[in-house]
Amino acid sequence: MRLGLVGYGLGGRFFHAPFIEAAQDVTLVGVVTRSPQRRDELANDFPGVPVYDSMGDLLEAGVDAVTITTPPQTRRDLVLEAIAAGVPTIADKPFAPDANAGRLLVAAADEAGVPLSVFHNRRWDADVRTLAAVIEDGALGDLWSLESRFELDLADYLDRGPEGGLLRDLGAHLVDQMVWLLGPVSSVYCAMDWADYPEGRTDAFFTIVMKHVGGVRSTVTASKINRLNAKEYRAYGADGSFVSRGTDVQAEAIFAGLRPVTQGESWGYESTSRWGILTTSDGPMPVPSQQGAYQDYYTQFASALRGEAAFPVPAAEVIPTLEVLDAARLSEASGQVVTLG
Repeated sequence: MRLGLVGYGLGGRFFHAPFIEAAQDVTLVGVVTRSPQRRDELANDFPGVPVYDSMGDLLEAGVDAVTITTPPQTRRDLVLEAIAAGVPTIADKPFAPDANAGRLLVAAADEAGVPLSVFHNRRWDADVRTLAAVIEDGALGDLWSLESRFELDLADYLDRGPEGGLLRDLGAHLVDQMVWLLGPVSSVYCAMDWADYPEGRTDAFFTIVMKHVGGVRSTVTASKINRLNAKEYRAYGADGSFVSRGTDVQAEAIFAGLRPVTQGESWGYESTSRWGILTTSDGPMPVPSQQGAYQDYYTQFASALRGEAAFPVPAAEVIPTLEVLDAARLSEASGQVVTLG
């Protein structure tokens, strides 16, 4: 699959390009960026990969698919441009600012017959994959509740202003994980903390409580400006509990200069000291880490283009996540529980 990457900022450089490189049957054939700094970084990271001024130039050069990872305010028009050109498209999250805008993009892709997927790569986190395996195994019995906490000491990386905020950032990931693990949501309650910046008032902390149609309650909490680093899951069931206090394994490795293409099968595993603990009537037991592998998203997308697999995270599947985020904003504004559907 000849893939073009539109945007080479933090996301494009660290969360897409290294995993495109490591994916099976995928080749990075061009990057769109006008920034001289980004062009220098690309030349250093991937010597010889062509760089383009616009997505139109990239499409004219020839690609099988594109990934669009520009800022959210430019993403919609670029997705529509790629769809109009008939090119299978991967949009970074959030692929739309709200559910209605997402439905319009899904409709445009359906009408054009173009595959549109969303890069919800954190479904491929090591701790989430491990948690999913524990739930599927049934050792917890009937699942009652699931809690997720993700806090990063990254104040400089909070997207500030009314078009940014933590809910659109980590919120999109954490809510998507819960919907993926537990199914549709019937009600939402959200509380946020806000910070004032020159760019505008920005949501900087949130807690969202969701009741899922299947009866399970999930809670997700995140922050970036409170000088904390924590990544934790707690699952409670009729027969026991599972607690995971892991790290952001793949992101930390990437920022340390490691690459999945060179680490091979050792990539993406949590250290044994950070394995989750399953506690039942048999006592506590460490659960070995599943592999975290964002590159598997791209491998699956390439397989889907060949007709050998389903597309990963089709955009229509993400509309329920956007609906929860919409409900979270409404709940925060009203102080009330918001019922969905």
